[in-house]
Amino acid sequence: MIYLKFLENISFEKYIEFENKHQKSHFLQSYAWGKFCKIIKKQVPYFVGMIDEDDNLVATALILLKKIPLGYSYGYSPRGFIIDYNNKDLIKEFTNNLKVFMKKKKIIYIKFDPDIKYQDIDEYALPIKNGNNNYELYNYMLSLGYKHKGFNKLYEGNQPRYTFRIDLNKPWLDIENKMSKSFLQSVKRSYQYNLTIDNNPDITSFYNLMKITSQKDGFNPHNELYYQTLHDMFKDYVKFFNVNVNIKEQFKRICKELQQLKNNINNVSKKKITDYQDKIRRLEKEKELFNKYNQKTIVICTIITISTNNHIWSFFQASNDIASATGAVMRCYYEAIKWAYNQKCYDFFDLFGTVGDPHTTYKNLASLHDFKRKFGSNYIEFIGEFDLINNNFLYKILPILLTVYRKLKKYKT
Repeated sequence: MIYLKFLENISFEKYIEFENKHQKSHFLQSYAWGKFCKIIKKQVPYFVGMIDEDDNLVATALILLKKIPLGYSYGYSPRGFIIDYNNKDLIKEFTNNLKVFMKKKKIIYIKFDPDIKYQDIDEYALPIKNGNNNYELYNYMLSLGYKHKGFNKLYEGNQPRYTFRIDLNKPWLDIENKMSKSFLQSVKRSYQYNLTIDNNPDITSFYNLMKITSQKDGFNPHNELYYQTLHDMFKDYVKFFNVNVNIKEQFKRICKELQQLKNNINNVSKKKITDYQDKIRRLEKEKELFNKYNQKTIVICTIITISTNNHIWSFFQASNDIASATGAVMRCYYEAIKWAYNQKCYDFFDLFGTVGDPHTTYKNLASLHDFKRKFGSNYIEFIGEFDLINNNFLYKILPILLTVYRKLKKYKT
């Protein structure tokens, strides 16, 4: 084994240089995410790693510590570690040094969920016979003392254990051909509304859309400061894709087209009358929808992407009812994927999470899965969460301690 030295806090420049070069880089392991979590989540970021005898980094990890009373803390390394998972000696050495670090800092445990595929799966999330897998790595991590938290199928963990990824190294025609017909039809239909796309980082407009989306889908959105801080921390690595529509222009077009259909309905053959009536009903709904808005031009859909030098993720998406009616959501994703492809520097476009049970009875999750499946991307199963435990006793009673601590804190406030 070559000489290796553990570093408790790597300098910004050194960390960024390693992060930008490594194939396992992830925005959740970035220096920017650590600073973001310090501001927004009040977590303490540590940028640890190992250097070889030539002072070159060979492994890093962003560890986010949550402080609790009596000087203890527990940690999380999202999508960490950034390391060569084929090098067992390196993993072992890094693990041993982490254990020393944990004792020194009174860290009860560190959770990590690496960006590592567990096995190849089919569209039903079943393992593909003779497909690739990382069973050996999984067993090796257990032998080093890591505790696996289970193969959950939904969103039980800190990060989704499944996702869809689009391979951007293929020709664009191949990527587009894998997209579903309904997806491409929605994109095509969106052009009739004369939608425009821009990359203006308008936090307020996005936040207003997110409030609409959260109310519709039944979740609590972050506050506006969260999204503003995210933009400020990631700077050149965060990108907005906004879809705009001219309300007045489209309202006039819809009214005109609707009137023409009504004027001509008596001249339509029996074979076409049903289609004609369907068009009229659709346009009546659109007329009512567009009439609710007084503004001339508004943002109806926004996607926020975050990238590293070689990967890109769609992190947030928000939209209103006009976006649903015009195909703007599909158009927004299409434009974002095409932009990422044209940059010629990203290996994949990640849709940031789905379920491992395509037929789940949770309708909102099943709908989300079906929506993302239409992009024609690769269905990925991650290896899952591991806990590296320093204090077994506190690890076991920590959930109880945290419940009591939070109740006392709430009572005092």
